[in-house]
Amino acid sequence: MLTLLSVVALLKLADAFFPAFQKTAQTATKDFITALEFVSPEMSGVKEAACLDTASRIRLLPVEVPSTISKDGKVGISFSYWAADQKKKSKTFPLPLVLVHGFDSSCLEYRRLGPLLAAEGIDTYAVDLLGWGFTQLNGVETFSAEAKIAALNAFLSEVTNSGKFCIAGASLGGAAAIDVAATNPNCAGLILIDAQGFVDGIGPMSIMPSPVARLGVEVLKSVPLRSSANQMSYFDKVKYATDEAVVIGRLHCLREGWNDALVSFMKSGGFSPSAKLAMIQCPSLVLWGRQDGILDGEEFVPKFISALTDSELQWIEDCGHVPHLEKPGETATAITSFLSRRVLEETGGNKGLNGGGWIGIAGFGAAALAMADQLAFP
Repeated sequence: MLTLLSVVALLKLADAFFPAFQKTAQTATKDFITALEFVSPEMSGVKEAACLDTASRIRLLPVEVPSTISKDGKVGISFSYWAADQKKKSKTFPLPLVLVHGFDSSCLEYRRLGPLLAAEGIDTYAVDLLGWGFTQLNGVETFSAEAKIAALNAFLSEVTNSGKFCIAGASLGGAAAIDVAATNPNCAGLILIDAQGFVDGIGPMSIMPSPVARLGVEVLKSVPLRSSANQMSYFDKVKYATDEAVVIGRLHCLREGWNDALVSFMKSGGFSPSAKLAMIQCPSLVLWGRQDGILDGEEFVPKFISALTDSELQWIEDCGHVPHLEKPGETATAITSFLSRRVLEETGGNKGLNGGGWIGIAGFGAAALAMADQLAFP
C-alpha cells in the first residue's frame, strides 16, 4: 500500500525515465493533489465494507462553471474513483467510464459496481451531481438541471483532459446521462440502468410555493419515506432493503445546505430528456431489472429501443430498480461486454482514442495509482 508521497515519487520517477510524458505526469499529480481537499462523510454505524471503501475514496474536484452557477466560476464536484486493473485494461476498454447516480442520491450508490468494473480493466468514476451527494453546497447560485449538466460536463472535461469517455446513468441519473450523450461529442457510449428518459420535469413540485416545497423536502429526508422507497427499489427486499441501506442513502441529506439545494432543483423544473434521445448517435446499452417496481421495464424498455438509433438490451433477472446494487456482478458483466464489443468497435479499437492517451486524473497518473491498489490517504 502506498502513500500519496509514494505515488508522487512514482510519477517523478516515470518522468525521469520517460521525458515525453513530463507534462502528463505533472498534470496527473496536480489533479490528484487538488482533488484531495475533502473530508469523507461521517460513516458511524455503517458496516458494509464496500460502502466504507467507497466513502474513503471520495474526493472533491473544483471544476469551471458559468458565473450564473457560481460567482467565482468554480464548484466542487465529489466523486469516487477505482483505477483499472492494468493487466486487463489493454484487452478490455481503454476509455474511462463515469457513473451517475439517481435522484437525490450519491456516488455511494455505486459502491458494489465500481470495484467490479475496475477489476475488469475499466477506469471507473462514480460522480455526484451538483447539489446532491457530497458536492459543494455553499456559494452556489442554482442547482437546476442545467447547472447539474454544466458541472457534470466540466467534470468530464477535467478527468478526461477533454477526451473520449463513456457514461452510465441510473434512474434519474439516466436523464443526465442522456443529456450528455446527446450534446457532448466526446461521449463514445451510453449505458442506461432502469433510466428515466420519458418523464420530463418533476410535475407540480416545480410550482409549489417555497415554504411548501421546503416542507416536502423535509419529508423526502425522513426515515419512513426513505425506508418505503428502499423497499420499492429491490426485488429481494429481505436481503437488500435493510436499515443500513436507508442509513447509507440518507448520509448526504444530513449536510448543511442540502434542503436549499433540493428546493432549488425542484423549483427549476427538473430534467427534460425525452426530446434528446433521438439526438444520441453513440452505441447505447439499455440495462433493466426485470422486476423493477418503480419504472416498469415492459413499458419503458420498448420506448428506449425505439428511440435510440443504435442500442441493445440486457435484462437482469430477479432484480428490481437498482441492478448495480442488487445484481452488481451481472451488471458489471453486461457493461464490460457492451463496452469491449460495441464501443471499441465504433471507435476503432484501442488506437487513436483521446489522441493517443488521456491525461488528467484518468491518465498517466492512474497507471501509477493502479500499482497502489488502495492509497493510504488519511
